[in-house]
Amino acid sequence: MYEGPIQDLIDELAKQPGLGPKGAQRIAFAMLAGEKKEIDRLVAALIQVRDNVTFCAECGNVSANNLCRICSDSRRDATKICVVEEPKDVHAIERTKEFHGRYHVLGGALDPLSGIGPDQLRIRELLRRLAATDDGTEVTEIIVATDPNTEGEATATYLLRMLKDFPGLSVTRLASGLPMGGDLEFADELTLSRALSGRRILA
Repeated sequence: MYEGPIQDLIDELAKQPGLGPKGAQRIAFAMLAGEKKEIDRLVAALIQVRDNVTFCAECGNVSANNLCRICSDSRRDATKICVVEEPKDVHAIERTKEFHGRYHVLGGALDPLSGIGPDQLRIRELLRRLAATDDGTEVTEIIVATDPNTEGEATATYLLRMLKDFPGLSVTRLASGLPMGGDLEFADELTLSRALSGRRILA
């Protein structure tokens, strides 16, 4: 245990996903050894995130405005919606440059053991998007791009049940190439690109 502010900083850093006490300690002491202006820039960036970053009213992606840059881009194919768990997954798929449609961020995956059911995800918002399109464009394909793990598969199965009765709508799932138990954000561009181009219809 260290004294005062340095221990407070270590404690706060250790609360972040993927950072344990040792990692938090390394970062804290790196900050301590850094120049004051570097810490000032970090503080300013954190304040900007706290005060100016919000979530897109349409898809749920992180955004600096009411609509994210993808939802406000008229060149994107509004007939296809790729459903992902988290905003980081949007970035992962965008890196492939294979998908030119829109997105829908669920905000997680079904996980009953952790108390995450359909009501905790943005599934109702997805159904509303399909039922009411403001510009008259009809969505013809939903690509389910949840993580290839137990929770992601459960979410994909649930979405299929919810979406199967929409007329003229095909529901597809990312193809093989993504390892079971993995996360989209750690997949390389080639793997994600092949998974997108070889997606299959859920039946």
